[in-house]
Amino acid sequence: MTTNNFLQTAIEAAQLGGKILVENLKSERRQQIERKQEFDFVTEVDRQSESAIIEFIRQRHPQHGFFAEESGAAGEQRDYFWIIDPLDGTKNYIHGFPMFAVSIALAYRGSLIVGVVLDPLRDELFHAERQRGAFLNGQPIHVSETQDLSQCLIGTGFPFRAKQLTEPYFKAFISLFHTISDFRRAGAAALDLAYVACGRLDGFWEVTLNAWDIAAGALLIAEAGGKITDLWGGDSHLHCGHVAASNGWIHSAILAATGEPFKMLKKSADLQ
Repeated sequence: MTTNNFLQTAIEAAQLGGKILVENLKSERRQQIERKQEFDFVTEVDRQSESAIIEFIRQRHPQHGFFAEESGAAGEQRDYFWIIDPLDGTKNYIHGFPMFAVSIALAYRGSLIVGVVLDPLRDELFHAERQRGAFLNGQPIHVSETQDLSQCLIGTGFPFRAKQLTEPYFKAFISLFHTISDFRRAGAAALDLAYVACGRLDGFWEVTLNAWDIAAGALLIAEAGGKITDLWGGDSHLHCGHVAASNGWIHSAILAATGEPFKMLKKSADLQ
């Protein structure tokens, strides 16, 4: 079976999940919110979207495994593994802030081969296939060509789930703050990574993300000509969750700002 078959499955599954998100957006109420852990929320719509996505994929590819935000891992020994975030930007969704997405990736024996990020409100579908490029609504995309840091717009995410990292975070933030054009903090990492892939952002960095936040966006960036690593230039980002992404030209500057303040996290990344 070709990756094109898998891509079509990922696109249709993302559209199914996105439809559920949009339909429930206006009806979502705070009393439906369940506290999963401190500063981390899950809503019923998360579970509805994920269940629909997994069931759809499972019907087409019953031998595949899954790693998803709400249900965890299933079929751990499978060659093909789907990595799913049914609602990236949950807090945005809860508050009606229009920045959230569905993120679906497929890995084969540990290598990402398909990635899809859908913004259902803007009807923007980002997709990538390994060695076949990255696209937005069917049109090829490429990372920016900005080399001058003073002209760069960089995305980031605050470590709300790991507030013990506030001090190193702001050290890294300030280091870049004095050299770049501006920061953006949108609250949906999958979209941030997609925006790096299509040149809307020149770079992005965040700590303590999960594989389902990163996987699809990582393939988008790689196929769009960019670079994505952990904060020290290694390849453990999908596992450790500490991510630096860029157009490639400014990658060393991001690493220079982030690597030293977060050196206490490097040991765990090296163990991946």
